[in-house]
Amino acid sequence: MIGIKKYLPNTLFARSILILIVPIILILAISTYVFFERHWERMAGRFATAVASEISFIAEQYQQAQTPQARKELSSQTLRHFDMSLKYSENARLKDTFETYNWRSDLIYRFLDDKLSEKINLPYDIVVDTNESWVQVHLQIQNDILSITIPERRLFSSSGYVFLIWMIVISCVLMVVAILFMRNQIRPIKRLAVAAERFGKGRDVPFFKVEGAREVRAAARSFIDMRERINKQIQQRTTMLAGVSHDLRTPLTRMKLQAEMMPEDADVESLKSDINDMQHMIDAYLQFAKGDQNEEVQRTNILSLLQKEKERYAQQGFNVSLVYKEKENFDLYVRPVALGRCFNNILTNAHKFAGMASVTLERHDEYLTLYFDDDGVGVTPNKYEDVFKPFYREDKSRNINTGGVGLGLPITQDLILSHGGSINLDKSPLGGLRVILSLPV
Repeated sequence: MIGIKKYLPNTLFARSILILIVPIILILAISTYVFFERHWERMAGRFATAVASEISFIAEQYQQAQTPQARKELSSQTLRHFDMSLKYSENARLKDTFETYNWRSDLIYRFLDDKLSEKINLPYDIVVDTNESWVQVHLQIQNDILSITIPERRLFSSSGYVFLIWMIVISCVLMVVAILFMRNQIRPIKRLAVAAERFGKGRDVPFFKVEGAREVRAAARSFIDMRERINKQIQQRTTMLAGVSHDLRTPLTRMKLQAEMMPEDADVESLKSDINDMQHMIDAYLQFAKGDQNEEVQRTNILSLLQKEKERYAQQGFNVSLVYKEKENFDLYVRPVALGRCFNNILTNAHKFAGMASVTLERHDEYLTLYFDDDGVGVTPNKYEDVFKPFYREDKSRNINTGGVGLGLPITQDLILSHGGSINLDKSPLGGLRVILSLPV
């Protein structure tokens, strides 16, 4: 069964058509086999039996007819009653003149030869000419040859052709109807798949509506309900976080004002530093929880986004090189601000822990892959999964100046997944960390 699966088509439409067509082809093949094996050959045998009996009767009458007048009368009666013409040649011998033209001549010869051998004890020869639609039987009667010409219709029925043609035509009509019907049934499923894909990439799906069979409509309604629940949850979270942001920043602002009014000393400077750290952490937490779901999806050139990041880091003295193929198309439907944050988070980590970074772009059929490499200390492989956990840091000191709050890569992963992509870590050829981003085309 596993070996058959690799030969099956991948799409649901093609598999559905295959399910409909295979039984029709099997029925047509079985019906044809039964018709030829049973009906057609049985009819051909009956035709051959009747013709062989008539030839046997003609041969007996010919042996009794001694005069030319009697033989002429026999020829006339044979043509009138049996639809056969007679011709005889005196002092002649038989020659093997049968040649195989096609399966039809083989069928006629086989059945007629079988029946003649049962009915006649005389030497005979059979000539089948399907092009001229006649059959000749030459009988050796003493020193004479009696040639009997028989119309092909006496031995072969063309109704089989009509039967096969009708079966093929009807089968083709049924297949066309089945294909049209199945296409209409598959179309709602394809639209549901497209809508789910667009929603998974953060795009709006206003065109989607419930249609199709009952099961497909049920799946479509479930998708719409799921989309509404997710959007509602995001809106509620955004509203809640806006309130939390206001509630937290208000006392923090009062604390900052009070600290500014206090006399300058070491303790006050430490307090101001702690307040700034709290402000930075609160902004980072809210940024991680809020996300960028409200940003509209736009057709964006990914290379342009990276070039902007390169120029910004160049002003800070950090070298970022871009590797890509010229004239390659790097346009994708993304949320540019959110994706720019992803690039910034990755390059910020490289800036903190490495001396330089390199970004390689590779365009494939279905994905655009970006490789962010640096020459820093990297991350141990057993920590690859941990760095995507919120608030996780390899630097346990929690010093914001050295490692932030541990939300850079989690935010990046969340935004990349919202675009329908993926993010992975690996060992960099430069010696540091490699971050691999895959975005659907």
